[in-house]
Amino acid sequence: MTQIETRIAQQIAEEIAARPDQVRAAVALLDEGATVPFIARYRKEVTGGLDDTQLRLLEERLGYRRELEDRRAAVLASIEEQGKLTDALRGDIVAADTKARLEDLYLPYKPKRRTKAQIAREAGLEPLALGLRDDPSLAPEAAAAGYVDAGKGVADVKAALDGARAILIETIAEDAALVGELRDWLWNKGEVQAKVFDDKRAEGAKFADYFDHHEPIAQIPSHRLLALLRARNEGILALELLPLAKLQGSGDEARAEAVKAGHLEAEQRVALAAGIADRGRPADAWLRETVRQAWHYKLHLGLGLDLFLRAREAAEEEAIRVFGDNLKDLLLAAPAGARAVMGLDPGLRTGVKVAVVDATGKLVDTATIYPHAPRNDWDRSIAELARLARKHAVQLVAIGNGTASRETDRLAAELMKRHAELHLTRIVVSEAGASVYSASELAAREFPDLDVSLRGAVSIARRLQDPLAELVKIEPKAIGVGQYQHDVNQSRLARALDARVEDCVNAVGVEVNTASAALLARVAGLSSTVAENIVRFRDERGAFRSRRGLLEVPRLGEKTFEQCAGFLRIGDGDDPLDASSVHPEAYPVVERILARCGRPVRELIGDGAFLRGLDAGQFTDERFGLPTVRDILKELEKPGRDPRPEFKAAKFADGVEDLKDLVPGMVLEGVVSNVAAFGAFVDLGVHQDGLVHVSALSEKFVKDPREVVKAGDIVKVKVIDVDIPRKRIALSMRLDDPVGADAGRGRDGRGARDGAPRRDQPKPRRDAASSAPPPNNAFAEAFARARRG
Repeated sequence: MTQIETRIAQQIAEEIAARPDQVRAAVALLDEGATVPFIARYRKEVTGGLDDTQLRLLEERLGYRRELEDRRAAVLASIEEQGKLTDALRGDIVAADTKARLEDLYLPYKPKRRTKAQIAREAGLEPLALGLRDDPSLAPEAAAAGYVDAGKGVADVKAALDGARAILIETIAEDAALVGELRDWLWNKGEVQAKVFDDKRAEGAKFADYFDHHEPIAQIPSHRLLALLRARNEGILALELLPLAKLQGSGDEARAEAVKAGHLEAEQRVALAAGIADRGRPADAWLRETVRQAWHYKLHLGLGLDLFLRAREAAEEEAIRVFGDNLKDLLLAAPAGARAVMGLDPGLRTGVKVAVVDATGKLVDTATIYPHAPRNDWDRSIAELARLARKHAVQLVAIGNGTASRETDRLAAELMKRHAELHLTRIVVSEAGASVYSASELAAREFPDLDVSLRGAVSIARRLQDPLAELVKIEPKAIGVGQYQHDVNQSRLARALDARVEDCVNAVGVEVNTASAALLARVAGLSSTVAENIVRFRDERGAFRSRRGLLEVPRLGEKTFEQCAGFLRIGDGDDPLDASSVHPEAYPVVERILARCGRPVRELIGDGAFLRGLDAGQFTDERFGLPTVRDILKELEKPGRDPRPEFKAAKFADGVEDLKDLVPGMVLEGVVSNVAAFGAFVDLGVHQDGLVHVSALSEKFVKDPREVVKAGDIVKVKVIDVDIPRKRIALSMRLDDPVGADAGRGRDGRGARDGAPRRDQPKPRRDAASSAPPPNNAFAEAFARARRG
């Protein structure tokens, strides 16, 4: 391992709380083509037990560190080529631990377009600049007179002094130590100040909370910064990053004085670094103005851009993490399992689309009914649903939560009442992304002869049976559980969400004989092409009888098999171990266990009491250590166990179907639809999610809302306040909280902490790459702040 690789391993080890040797082992596996799920599950001995979270961070930081090293090599080569690389500079560049620090050091040597300072140097004005800086006893005008030369473009004394000043400003702004110091200082002292453009007040009403807003940049929450940046991008707000000295008093005047003092402190830092002091000498006033301009027109502007970028990257990272966490919760939601389901995609004028799938998810029937206005064909619709349910032995009715959802839920309730003999259960499910899937190429290949509107009903039915298997068919961004997802780096978002999907699929495992190509493609090591080859091979030759049979699939070689085999299941194959997460490479370990016990594998599987009594250490060897043997024994105890929770359904209150039906004080059951940094959104079945602010999630202080709830949870909430014109519902999970005028006050009577911009969501259907918020609407603010009385 090279010195650079050793340094990278040491740095990453500190970042992920691991040992360098663990990092080196994981990096070697990644470089060999191993996937994170495979390494986390089947190479614990090699990595010393690094989990998937550590490995994902390791993979990300490895990319950053390698990019940094490539850039470091390019910078060293460039400066050396210029003949300006000293030992001291080389040492500083080698020691630079961030891209920002590296670029600071490279700035004076970076090829650039001709600047005013370069033009001044070419005109011979550098001695004048250095002379005035080093000997302020010189009178600037007198010293500059000797440099006036029309032939060199220096027309008069003023032009000579302007050129000299440009040289000094550039020299100051390229001082890497000063730039680094000021960056840290401004991060700690800087305050983001937002002001609305006067002619944008009406247009930007959704950002009204930020029309006159100020907040330290180092403390601003991610969702609020993204809201401010969105408002700036839409031309509603002007944003500045201003240095703020200690605030004396309150009000605009006190703040203006603090900002003035902050600028003065910055100028003093610049002067000190440049060796400039005002002692009343002839050149001191000129030098002081040079320092002022260096700060205001060069350093402050550049550092402001740097720090806004730094804050934005941190905010995006947090937003992506929130989206990933919510996505994971949805993907790992409890499956209803192998039961026949009738999916209802609600609609008014266009009717309710009906699709029936059997216990395996196969589409067996479709229909369109018109129970609602304008046709109001209620009785005939119920009769048709009853006929379909009876014909196909339907057990569950899945109702999409979009337009006409509650009216359709009433229809299903009436169906159950009139036909109790059918023993139906109705569940309202999220249809986020259903329309995206319906119009996708994947859906067209799966149902080429089915109308697009009916494909959505199929998706709704299947996502009740198995959310993971159905949601993997939809682009993760279209599922709509993000926080300002349209404002973040889209490639980073896509990579992070794809990683979450991959981790979830491999944590559950995939039944190879029934899985779709879309689901198989998410298995570690399998590409879309190989996944499609598996499905085609299965269709042509019948179900796989063993995992080893996968090696006959075109383009699925030994290396791919090693990566994917442990995550693929064959439930009714020749070898019962193929239905477990025991990797085929570890079957010899099971054979040793069987030999020691003298029992066949089918008899041993599931005998928890016996398996727990075995000493794992007796079955280890040079390749498989205690971690793997313990995993094997645990898997034999409950082979193919599903890590997802048991299926439960929320029951929306009868008669509460619209925003106007909500009354403060009501206690209702709902489903957590989204979790943001400032609280959780809950679907109550009224086509508008309510917000439980983070301060109302628990009796105890909550730092991260996901400590208390996650997407898909069924919760009881109290309606605190309803704002019908603005489509806002304030909720609390503290069921004895006051309502009305006192809404949003904490137990001590004070208003809760500020939340986020509003989540105005006029359309109940959240798909077509929608998010919370949609692209032109801000996220819901904390109602605690809006209603603090």
